[in-house]
Amino acid sequence: MSKQQAQADWSDNKFLDDVDYLQEEAAEFVSLLNEKEEKGAEGATSLMESGQILTGLIVEITPDFIVIDVGLKSEGLVPTGEFETVADLDLGMEVEVLLDRAEGEDGQIVLSREKARKQRQWEYIVNHCSEGSIVRGKVVRKVKGGLMVDIGMEAFLPGSQIDNKRIKNIDEFVGNEYEFKILKINLERKNIVVSRRELLEEERSSKKAELLENIEEGQLRTGIVKNITDFGVFLDLDGVDGLLHITDMTWRRIRHPSEMVQLGDEIQVMILSIDKEKGRVALGLKQKDANPWEEIEQRYPTGTRVRGKIVNLVPYGAFIEIEDGIEGLIHVSEMSWVKNVSDPTEIVNKGDEVEAIVLSVQKDEGKISLGIKQTEKNPWEDVDVKYPVGSSVKVEIRNLTNYGAFVELEPGIDGLIHISDMSWIKKVSHPSEILKKGDVVEAIVLSVDKESKKITLGIKQLSDNPWETIEKTMPVGSVLKGSVSKITAFGAFIQLENGIEGLVHVTELSDQAFGKVEDIVSVGDIVSAKVIKIDPEHKKIALSIKDHLSGKNGFNKDDIVVQGSSDHNEE
Repeated sequence: MSKQQAQADWSDNKFLDDVDYLQEEAAEFVSLLNEKEEKGAEGATSLMESGQILTGLIVEITPDFIVIDVGLKSEGLVPTGEFETVADLDLGMEVEVLLDRAEGEDGQIVLSREKARKQRQWEYIVNHCSEGSIVRGKVVRKVKGGLMVDIGMEAFLPGSQIDNKRIKNIDEFVGNEYEFKILKINLERKNIVVSRRELLEEERSSKKAELLENIEEGQLRTGIVKNITDFGVFLDLDGVDGLLHITDMTWRRIRHPSEMVQLGDEIQVMILSIDKEKGRVALGLKQKDANPWEEIEQRYPTGTRVRGKIVNLVPYGAFIEIEDGIEGLIHVSEMSWVKNVSDPTEIVNKGDEVEAIVLSVQKDEGKISLGIKQTEKNPWEDVDVKYPVGSSVKVEIRNLTNYGAFVELEPGIDGLIHISDMSWIKKVSHPSEILKKGDVVEAIVLSVDKESKKITLGIKQLSDNPWETIEKTMPVGSVLKGSVSKITAFGAFIQLENGIEGLVHVTELSDQAFGKVEDIVSVGDIVSAKVIKIDPEHKKIALSIKDHLSGKNGFNKDDIVVQGSSDHNEE
């Protein structure tokens, strides 16, 4: 082989070796490049942390999931429920998602559309709102202590901050949209507290200032009943509280404001007075109408007969409404001529239609006095003619008292038989000793007082007064026979034949020592005694057995008792 040929062969072989070497290096470079890419992808995934927001492309849409490529080694799945409407989604559309977990149980990354949205909302609120900012939101649900409000993210609305008035049921706020004021933003916990009440109070204060500036006395304003008390009603006049006193609600009488209004009622009232410094307004309802008392004296002069309904009963009488807003009082003393009425229900009941007579009108005091009994004839007008003094009448005993007996002469006309007019001769301690309820007795009319409605009668006046002739019928020195009616330590009372009682003092029983009074006489014994003293004025007769038997020498007990009590009782 020539030298030239050898050199040519060497060159060819070297070229082939070089080509092989380059091919090997190229393959190795490609392998290294692929390895680097794989490691780069793994490194990129490892650099991503949970909670980051990524932008990805929708690569697949299934009924349950949306498959999104966020440039990592695998796609992520987002439940279709986290999107408002799946119909609006298209392949290749960019969406923001939050990397929930870098790698799930199946090796696939976990993404969240909902958490990404909330994260962006939180960032927006932190960047654009501060404590005191006004936001609009929707009440989404009720929780313990208040409500949750969606203002782009969920915020807490405490129960005390829902409204500026008492709330019966907070459920009625769920689903409604309102404006709220941010009270507190907690960056660490990522929560927000809001208030609706503060906005309402601010609006109320603004309206109150404006209303107080423009309101005038005499204006008519519409208000809402917010509170009812015993003395009146508080109304909300679009930011200003006004008091409607019970006396300014109606021209007629009412016992409580709740008879006319209820909570939440909307009523039109008149402005009576304004205190701008204290923010107080006095209101009137009755002032919208003419005062029915204005010409009351001309419409209802004294003596006018009226008709109306009993609207109220009180212990001292009954109120009758004779026209709208006009009530008169029928006092218990004006209900009956003949009955002593202590309770109006004895004569009338609430709701009764009655006739009455106007007795007097006090316009300035808003009072009308009425009477029912005046619609009938007064039975006492001619009572002195029907029952003249000295006339004899038959009466029924209706009632007994310590001082006498009440009798009925006719329905509605009563009289009194005093205890002192029951007997000429007997000292009556109680009427029951002479009379009993239900008895019909004869009596004499002693006096008649029409004005005071009093008639006095007497029973003893049916017979002559024995004391007027006592000195003639039983003169001093005469001897009388009688029955022992009572024994006392100082003597014995003797009932004489005419019913008069005389006293035999213990010193006038005997001049002999027989012992005690009861040792000498007993109740029921018949004795004879001499009249030693008469006192007609004080209705007293003093008797003496000793003087009667003084002419008898040595008289004994048998001489004193004409007839023993046992013998007397047997008779």
